[in-house]
Amino acid sequence: MPRIIKYIFYDILRTRFILLYTVFLFVCTFALYQLDSDTGKVIMSLMNVVLMAIPLVSIVFTTIHFYNSYEFIELMLAQPVNRKTIYLSEYLSVGLSLCFAYCIGIGLPIVFYGLAPGSLTLLFTGLMLTLVFVSLAFLASVLTRDKAKAIGLALLFWFYFSLIFDGLLLWIIYTFGDYPLEKVTVALVAFNPIDLARIMMLLQLDISALMGYTGAFFQDFFGSHIGIVFSAGVLLLWILVPLILATKIFLKKDL
Repeated sequence: MPRIIKYIFYDILRTRFILLYTVFLFVCTFALYQLDSDTGKVIMSLMNVVLMAIPLVSIVFTTIHFYNSYEFIELMLAQPVNRKTIYLSEYLSVGLSLCFAYCIGIGLPIVFYGLAPGSLTLLFTGLMLTLVFVSLAFLASVLTRDKAKAIGLALLFWFYFSLIFDGLLLWIIYTFGDYPLEKVTVALVAFNPIDLARIMMLLQLDISALMGYTGAFFQDFFGSHIGIVFSAGVLLLWILVPLILATKIFLKKDL
């Protein structure tokens, strides 16, 4: 397994896309630091990049890579190698390469300009979201043999978590505004990794007032040690659950 991971990992790092992705993040981060001396505002701007661009890039690149690697996977399956080993090797290689690009592109400039409040949380949430959407991409890829359908399903995942979910949440809040929805809202947020990462960042930057009337409740819950552990645990589940489902489907799938 380590040899397979090493081979795929280095192969991905040599691709033009990963290089462009790393340079894009690096240039954006340095540009934001050059434009504003207030590190808090820079972290806020980077948060928007992380919450929108990182999931989209991760899920699209992973889906395309999986289908481009289909011949390699079939070749490996012809060898005396376990299916689960091949599949998990692909996942770890893609996840590690995207996380490596993220750490270089955003992590290095942040360390260079000095760690500010929320910097470590930004790095953590970015890495977790990368792995979450890599897992979702693998799930979309094993559900259909058609590459176009898989990319469409992957984009639907991103579109739902980035835009549609927030609309549904606002509809629930305004429709049932006469009822105490604080605890319900916390439970609903757990069903969206992007919203969960956003709340973690906003609380670290001490601007929970931007989250409306539930801001104080989020501050009390997510700002506590229990809230931090809860948030990290839910993000971990978002990584593991789609990956486990995808692995089970792949093991039974007729290639």
